Amino acid sequence: MGWYVMRKVILVLAVVLQACFCASAQKYRMIWKDSFNRRSLDPDRWALIPRGSVDWNRYMSDDESLYELKGGRCILRAIENDGIAPDDTASFLTGGIYTRGKFLVTEGKVEVRARLGSGKSVWPAIWMLPQTGSWPDAGEIDLMEHLNRDDFIYQTVHSIYTQVLKKKSVPRNSVTAPIRAGRYNVFGVEIRKDCLVFSVNGKETMTYPRLNSEEYPPEIQFPFGTPYYILIDMQIGGSWVGPPVACDLPVEMEIDWIKVYSPK
Repeated sequence: MGWYVMRKVILVLAVVLQACFCASAQKYRMIWKDSFNRRSLDPDRWALIPRGSVDWNRYMSDDESLYELKGGRCILRAIENDGIAPDDTASFLTGGIYTRGKFLVTEGKVEVRARLGSGKSVWPAIWMLPQTGSWPDAGEIDLMEHLNRDDFIYQTVHSIYTQVLKKKSVPRNSVTAPIRAGRYNVFGVEIRKDCLVFSVNGKETMTYPRLNSEEYPPEIQFPFGTPYYILIDMQIGGSWVGPPVACDLPVEMEIDWIKVYSPK
């Protein structure tokens, strides 16, 4: 057996052992729940995501037509800008909220119950980014990304290890998981010192372990465990889903609640 193959086998075994060690149940206590039973978003927790220049935030807007709190739900929309926001030159508009600078999670569990609308080039997401640091150096945690009219979602981990070094299989950094299309689903992630544990509707979907490797130190392979904020947003168009089209718009994402837990 060659040295390269042997190293690969050792790495796979290490990943398996780490994942098994991480599989033990963790006890939590809830520290925050938002059921959106207000007339407006809680300003101490949420802010509207501003427009940017990359695929996911290219059409973000603070237009009030994109946001609604109704019946204990937060509704975010993707729409065609056919005169709804006449001063905005963007052809499409999307709504998104985040906890940046207001509520951060370092270690614990995050769950979001949401119902996802579907449509061509539509891309709703629930995810987390670090309060400080650049991408992908400081990491990214995707609880849910839904494309077009799929009946499944993606859950993914991003870092230098996965994006620059292209190490995406050992350990695997992404998984697809079936959902109840058109109905509410619960998307979750546990952020632990030694792993990330993803789930859908209470069922574990993927464990991403921290490797004990001299070749790839934690800041490269597992840059998690620093303060992260939460993003929930409608997105439309981009290199992953194709150019935005208006045929299925407007499309909504309904958030029933978000719960955040800390370890006991």
